[in-house]
Amino acid sequence: MPAYKDAQKGTWYAAFYYQDWKGVKKKKLKRGFPAKKEALAWERTFLLQQAADLTMTFEAFVEIYIVDKQNRLRENTWSTKEHIIRTKILPYFKEKRLCDIKPQDVIAWQNELLNYRGKNGEPYSPTYLKALHSQFSAILNHAVRFYGLNKNAATTAGNMGSSKHQEMLFWTKEEYLKFAEVMMDKPLSYYAFEILYWCGIREGELLALTPADFDLDKGLLSITKSYQRLNGKDVITDPKTPKSVRVVQMPDFLTEEIRDYLKSLYKVKPTDRIFEVTKYYLHHEMDRGAKEAGVKRIRIHDLRHSHVSLLIEMGFSAVAIADRVGHESIDITYKYAHLFPSKQQEMAAKLNMERGER
Repeated sequence: MPAYKDAQKGTWYAAFYYQDWKGVKKKKLKRGFPAKKEALAWERTFLLQQAADLTMTFEAFVEIYIVDKQNRLRENTWSTKEHIIRTKILPYFKEKRLCDIKPQDVIAWQNELLNYRGKNGEPYSPTYLKALHSQFSAILNHAVRFYGLNKNAATTAGNMGSSKHQEMLFWTKEEYLKFAEVMMDKPLSYYAFEILYWCGIREGELLALTPADFDLDKGLLSITKSYQRLNGKDVITDPKTPKSVRVVQMPDFLTEEIRDYLKSLYKVKPTDRIFEVTKYYLHHEMDRGAKEAGVKRIRIHDLRHSHVSLLIEMGFSAVAIADRVGHESIDITYKYAHLFPSKQQEMAAKLNMERGER
């Protein structure tokens, strides 16, 4: 495994042959190393990755995992995963050989995260700890399923954290109307929150909206995309799930409000975003409006919960609500079961009648 010096640039490069996964012989060339040992180290790691040798470092296997997984996931989903890998997993395990990671190593890592405290003494949330462990376990599970690793040490060590999400909050219609009234001083904010509350769409779906998404003659709103801010760039992606692609019927008053709003936008094109703000802007406006209106502060996503709770109160079924907000009906039933009126007494009464007819 020789390395070569580039006499003109004064740097080193690695040049060698290897067999790809089809068994085809190929040549690999990588330039720009400041020292010979770095060129040799890069060649050694590359060949280990091609062979999926379990004696490779965890850091080297992560590169394989990235190649295997990155293009299969939505960009914003991968961005979250990559941040967790780079900042919370690699610093602890990167030098360890993949085959040498033991359950006790995982437990030591978990304890370090469980004992973490921020500047104000706050620990990581249970859901965040759960996400960290799940991602680490996913990497090791990938090695087990596809590259011959004997056991997933993260599974043996057991989980940490909890999948229980933050308490679901929502506004009543009366609370929202108080909030909306103080939002009227900023038309962009007012119309954005009107759509969020009365249509129950997601924050990213709202920020991706263009004039072409509205059929104002029929009062229809098409949800076909989502907005994300990734690495300082505006990115339009597919919605969260295939079920999220949907058409929402707007109430008449909202249709007219949106008609007025679109008319007020100067030279807006059919494909231009109509809410050219960030999620941070909406969160700031939520803070301002809740304080001025004297209502409890909820998260932006809780407006979606508020819409669902309103529809339940109006008597709509889980199936109908799920179709409107882009959920599976079983998810609506599970998440909002406590809001649906109980049918137990009605069921018991009808069973009594059935028995009495015998």
